[in-house]
Amino acid sequence: MKDKMISQELLEILGEPQEAITHEHTSDNEGEKEVFLFFERAAELFSTCMNDYLYVWDLEHDVYYITERAVARFDLPSNIFQNVDEVHKRVVHPDDYNLLLTDMSEMRSGRKSWHNLRYRWMSVNQEPVWINCQGRTIRSEDGKVFLMIGCINEIGEKKKADNVSGLLGEVTFQEQIKQFHKMPRCYILRLGIDDFKNINETLGIGYGDHVLFDVATCIKDCLEPGQAVYRMTSDEFVVFDLISKTKEDAKALYSNIRYHVAQHIKEHEYEALYTLSCGVISDADLETLDYEQITKLSQFALSRAKERGKNQLVFFDREDYDTFVANRQMTRNLRKAVSKEYQGFELYFQPIMRVGSEEIFAAEALLRYRDAEGTLIPPYRFIDQLEESGLIVPVGRWIIDTALRACVECQKIRPDFKVSINFSYVQILKSSVYEDLTSAIEKYHLKPESVIVELTESGYLARNSIVTKLWRRLKEYGVQMALDDFGTGYSNLINLSQMQPDILKIDREFTCKALNSDYEHQLLKQIIEMVHSLNIKEVVEGIEEKDELDRITAMGPDYIQGYYYSKPCPIDDFMDKFIDKE
Repeated sequence: MKDKMISQELLEILGEPQEAITHEHTSDNEGEKEVFLFFERAAELFSTCMNDYLYVWDLEHDVYYITERAVARFDLPSNIFQNVDEVHKRVVHPDDYNLLLTDMSEMRSGRKSWHNLRYRWMSVNQEPVWINCQGRTIRSEDGKVFLMIGCINEIGEKKKADNVSGLLGEVTFQEQIKQFHKMPRCYILRLGIDDFKNINETLGIGYGDHVLFDVATCIKDCLEPGQAVYRMTSDEFVVFDLISKTKEDAKALYSNIRYHVAQHIKEHEYEALYTLSCGVISDADLETLDYEQITKLSQFALSRAKERGKNQLVFFDREDYDTFVANRQMTRNLRKAVSKEYQGFELYFQPIMRVGSEEIFAAEALLRYRDAEGTLIPPYRFIDQLEESGLIVPVGRWIIDTALRACVECQKIRPDFKVSINFSYVQILKSSVYEDLTSAIEKYHLKPESVIVELTESGYLARNSIVTKLWRRLKEYGVQMALDDFGTGYSNLINLSQMQPDILKIDREFTCKALNSDYEHQLLKQIIEMVHSLNIKEVVEGIEEKDELDRITAMGPDYIQGYYYSKPCPIDDFMDKFIDKE
């Protein structure tokens, strides 16, 4: 049967009687085309009932067919095309193209009959998409490889269901949301297992999967018609609640779930202890029926529940979220400023004056930041973001360099001038501030005693080994160490003996109390006398009026800092007022 292009091997694959697909042909080419068209029609038929992409490749005539849905997903010219290698060069990720060519050379030569390769195709948005392409070649009766049929599936695609918890997954939840033309009256509860990582690390991933199944079961047992639960990422679940009418209803549902979980843990004799946190959003919180918005707002509410102690429910709060978004934007702005050579950052200087002579002793360098519009942003709005993001490390180095460069300029006129720098605890823990500071001192040929380092007195100042080691190394190097904000809630006299600062800075809060209370007045006076006996100098902060200056000066401190002399100001203004003056 030389005129028949379809071999017995092909018939076995199709499972069809021979006469259904064999015909008399005038040429082998026509027979090959008939087979190609047969598979094309079959692929088109089956594509309506599957999520994968079926393809047929006529190797002899260089024609490629893929089910039509693929054109909307991948960078293909159409679902039927020629010049297949060139189109593959366009759609296959550049790093994977040679891998595909090598495998296809094996297939065309007949050395391989099965194709099974994982690589990347480019989406219509030019984003790489991981696929698993499988297929097999078809031969004619004379053994010639003329056709390849197969299936492409996305291996990075999210699951519609989760076999671990036995629940439908995130993709299904997303599809459920899309079915509504407008947002229904609902509550969406996002639940997360607290410290789930500890369960995996101590009892194993297998046991963690068992916990996920148990929690899923507990949640399902608490639901009624009109409420559905879906497994999200990691240890999180979402309850789509269409029957709760009030916040109290949603809260009662969470309490019931939490109770069932606690009872389950008790029944299993506390082999694993865990709790559930919950973030809740409602239809009133959603501006549009948008799945991404649902995801980010519910995740934010859950994160707040975990931050506030876990094992509790937190309802989404718009004002809190707006602050969060503003802080995130501030962080992005700060990162951009750092990347552009610290554009927008400035150092202001506030004088520290000698008591009695009112001569300049030092200046505290204080960080300021202007946004892209030139608006000066209050420090409380950006300092936390610098610390939380870790940007305080490069900015801290910039502060050191800028402050010491200013000190050099001031010492050209006043050789005994000193500059005072604040170190953040995050900066200390995440960077080598000792090397940063000492290198800068040597770079500008300053005496170490020209630099004062201020550390805020806190509850862990003397107990943190990294901080105490840095403190002692800097003192040994010759830098003057100042204990800042003494008199606030963290004040601890033990720090005076353990840290042995060179300078003690009295916080304005304490100063104000001493100006308005006889008891606090006597207390501050005694502290000043005590630290003098320990050979420690004092700076009293927050002096704003002449009367305040006179009353505090009478107590005998060494230095005064406050608005009475000057608010923090740019270096040029500072030098005009306090350095260059006659």
